Amino acid sequence: MLFAFSIAPSGSDSADGSVSKAVAEAIRVVRDSGLPHETTSMFTTIEGEWDECMDVVKRACEAVQASSPRVSLVLKADLRAGYTGQIQEKVRRIDAVLDGDASETS
Repeated sequence: MLFAFSIAPSGSDSADGSVSKAVAEAIRVVRDSGLPHETTSMFTTIEGEWDECMDVVKRACEAVQASSPRVSLVLKADLRAGYTGQIQEKVRRIDAVLDGDASETS
């Protein structure tokens, strides 16, 4: 299962409005979890079973909540039982199609 999420405090004490310190604490939770993960500029994706992923999302929210009483969470999931390694594999399949090798997809 893949879970893509974005967590942010509702505000910031920073003059430029940056929330990077609070978000970094959420990412620390993800990295310490040991689950396969990928962080981009807008979302973090983790892979694992439902309960372990939801625990990481919850703890990441709590980490942000430590610096802000109000937290925003956007969550998207791909619930496909029996598949692992999909963080890389889904991208590989798309790349195969773009490269013209449709036999590599499944």
